[in-house]
Amino acid sequence: MSNKIYLAFINEHFPPCWENLAHDLNRCVHFKFEHIRLKIDLNLFYSHERQQYHSTLILSRVLNSLPPDAHRIVGITQVDLYIPILTFLFGEAQFNGAGALVSTFRLNNKFYGLPKDDKLLYIRTRKEIMHELGHTFGLVHCQNFKCVMHSSTYVEDIDMKTTILCQDCQKILGIECRE
Repeated sequence: MSNKIYLAFINEHFPPCWENLAHDLNRCVHFKFEHIRLKIDLNLFYSHERQQYHSTLILSRVLNSLPPDAHRIVGITQVDLYIPILTFLFGEAQFNGAGALVSTFRLNNKFYGLPKDDKLLYIRTRKEIMHELGHTFGLVHCQNFKCVMHSSTYVEDIDMKTTILCQDCQKILGIECRE
């Protein structure tokens, strides 16, 4: 089994400080992180009615791009995501699966009419990637509001979390995380 997790930047979307993601994520998920670029025609997944992009369909395309030596893949995009039963998503993952998708669209202060803050956008992006990776490893939402696996309905929920798994979630996976 491979020990590589690919961070797949969709259509040249590189969030602030993206070069640090591999190092920072490795503090908790002890895999080798690699960067790849994916070209996906996102217009195929656009809903004119909702003015958003169908997350599950994009995730399917990301999974179709899974390199042969990959253990997991996380697509990173900047479009507004939805699934039919929810108004929006920050990300989506296959539970116990190989893939996840994260969008920076609603993680960005600009969406809320606030001043640009690249540091905050980086931290939010990192937390969301970690959260979705947790689902790919079989973790469900955690009751500990500080845990990165706690459910996030609003961006403020993300801001309240730490960047790592709580002790209970670490025990479930048999790992040790460093902040």
